[in-house]
Amino acid sequence: MFRLFPLLIIPIVVYNLFALGGGVIGHYDIQDLLSLNHSITIRMFSGDAWKFSFGDLLILGSLILLFIEVIKATRTTSSEIINHALSMATFVVALVEFITLKGFATSPFFFIMCMTLFDVVAGYTISIVAAEHDLGLGRAGTD
Repeated sequence: MFRLFPLLIIPIVVYNLFALGGGVIGHYDIQDLLSLNHSITIRMFSGDAWKFSFGDLLILGSLILLFIEVIKATRTTSSEIINHALSMATFVVALVEFITLKGFATSPFFFIMCMTLFDVVAGYTISIVAAEHDLGLGRAGTD
């Protein structure tokens, strides 16, 4: 069951909770929450100040989930086809939200949406290559 679930839907749901429910929770604008105005500052050994915002945290979490999704794409089971279809639906929903909904035209959400697209493309590509190797469809002696 866990393999059917596209993991990149998690940061999209989190973003949706803050973007659509932010007015109910804290009466703030999502742009303000994602900005460096609401960030933690970490002093580095070099003396520089590294500002880490909520948007940065969402992107970091999404990258980790994208890595897991790419690893999941190496399996050639029938459940992976369902996962790819759900990943495509996740990308379409993210694209529609980015284009049409207020509060979604931000750089962090754009990067998360791009990661869902990479998940779809990588998933289908890796599955096709893995299936060719499983079936022995690759041309012999081309290496």
